[in-house]
Amino acid sequence: MLHDSRLLVLLVAGSLTTMAGGVVAPVLPEIVQQLNLDPGLAGNLVSMHCLTIALFAPPLGILADSIGRIRVLIPSLILYAVFGIAGAWMPSFWPLLITRGLLGAASGGIAAASLGLLGSMYEGEKRSQALGYATSTLTITGILFPLLGGLVGANNWQLAFYLYGLGLPLAILVKFILHEPKQTKATATESNHKLSEVLGHPLALWLLLIIGLASVSMYAVVIYAPLYFKATIGAGTILNGIILASRAVGAAFVSAFVTRKLSQKLSLPKATALGFGLMGLTVGIIPLLQQLNSILLTAVLFGIGFGIVLPNLYSALANLAPAKLRSSVLAAGTGAGFLGQFLSPILLAPVLSYSGLEGIFYAAASVAFVAGILLIIPLRQTL
Repeated sequence: MLHDSRLLVLLVAGSLTTMAGGVVAPVLPEIVQQLNLDPGLAGNLVSMHCLTIALFAPPLGILADSIGRIRVLIPSLILYAVFGIAGAWMPSFWPLLITRGLLGAASGGIAAASLGLLGSMYEGEKRSQALGYATSTLTITGILFPLLGGLVGANNWQLAFYLYGLGLPLAILVKFILHEPKQTKATATESNHKLSEVLGHPLALWLLLIIGLASVSMYAVVIYAPLYFKATIGAGTILNGIILASRAVGAAFVSAFVTRKLSQKLSLPKATALGFGLMGLTVGIIPLLQQLNSILLTAVLFGIGFGIVLPNLYSALANLAPAKLRSSVLAAGTGAGFLGQFLSPILLAPVLSYSGLEGIFYAAASVAFVAGILLIIPLRQTL
């Protein structure tokens, strides 16, 4: 499948959602210093896009099903580049925050349209494999883009924002390489009626909840593990990057090459619950880790668990939708995932205040275990 130029373009386009926050995080201290920002408020510059992706991905998914996915994807890529680069020239916090929010809205259109195209270009096992490749790409670029942002913005933080310009050449590639399948368009009446039926189904609502919980647990590791390892073993930027990269390697390999076969052998609910169990176990033992070898091994195992969970959840969600509505349904999943990321530090803040970083990992582990139980017990007969 990877020789298919259409798939490669969609994978690169979809990966831009991880760039939205990734390239800014490494240069945030310089932004705070040069613009004289309040450090507490400045953190919102990294997470704001998660909220607007969650808000805009579902309606843009509906629009993509109505007028065509490519007609949503190309403008979203162009606006992504415009709003992203504009951030380099904002003089203060609020204008910069607004451009970050608009960048997230454009990212929502990219996610909705690209996932909808992926879901409609392939069926059955090939679709599951394509979604696995998408998860692998997102995981790998989730590590590469922060490294790239830090490298490009090392001398001038504004330069990191120019990386968003990648959306422009991608829009040109989409124009000439991708073609809209005729059967993917739906009338507004048909879309509204059937979409309400699909998303109103208890199984769809349950899957959206579980996707959100998976994101809460995953993002807790991304945010708090570097802080914990810096405090306990003195891990610097490079070592924390290696630890996060180890997580990415595990997720990327498994989601691309193992998840589909595991789901065929165990069934999708059991395989996904196994992934949640592995996530919960590896997060829960983080406070017990002191040696680098065990930390890296745990990071890889956590990535393996997440690499099993996410493609399976999206595949299950895609299975509920007819081809004409897959952008809408998968965009709802994207919205749930990014909403979980946005809410993760908010929901876990009381735990941090009460029991410190160790408590965060126990809470995140509990969330993963609960998600696995919610998936396999009431729904094992219907998924």
